[in-house]
Amino acid sequence: MYQRILVPIDGSDTSLLGVDEAIRLARMTGGRLRFVQVIDELSVALAVDTYGGYLGDLPAALDQSATELLKGVKARARAAGVEAEAVLHDSFNDKVADIVAEQARQWPADLIVLGTHGRRGVRRLVLGSGAENILRAAPVPVLLVRARRRADELPPAQDPVHASLASAALSME
Repeated sequence: MYQRILVPIDGSDTSLLGVDEAIRLARMTGGRLRFVQVIDELSVALAVDTYGGYLGDLPAALDQSATELLKGVKARARAAGVEAEAVLHDSFNDKVADIVAEQARQWPADLIVLGTHGRRGVRRLVLGSGAENILRAAPVPVLLVRARRRADELPPAQDPVHASLASAALSME
């Protein structure tokens, strides 16, 4: 069960939640991890915005940043006793979801684990959904790890709901 777990990352806090969940799962199953990061058009566009339009050393800076991130998550997995490897993919023509799906086929992965912001409504339309695209393209099961919601986004507290199954073997609160 889930011996080969593919973990796409982008360095965001949300993707690191996916890393942590993948490490926990791999420890439970005795599995191994492959982290994959894609430097694509969006990565470059965001970096250009961050660096104020300066493109001089941008490709090298993105590669170095991605390499350091992959090195860090591999070390995190190994510190937890999980075997891990990493792949950096530069692509300005392919979609991230297609690259992840191809990695899952080639490696071959049993599961893909990734963090998702869980955006809805207009925020999702404007910002897109990389996780949804990966989910649609994936040739294997996908475990989505939602970002923790901020306190101001949580619904108001309600009284607990009790449900009992007919067998009375289980009850949930």
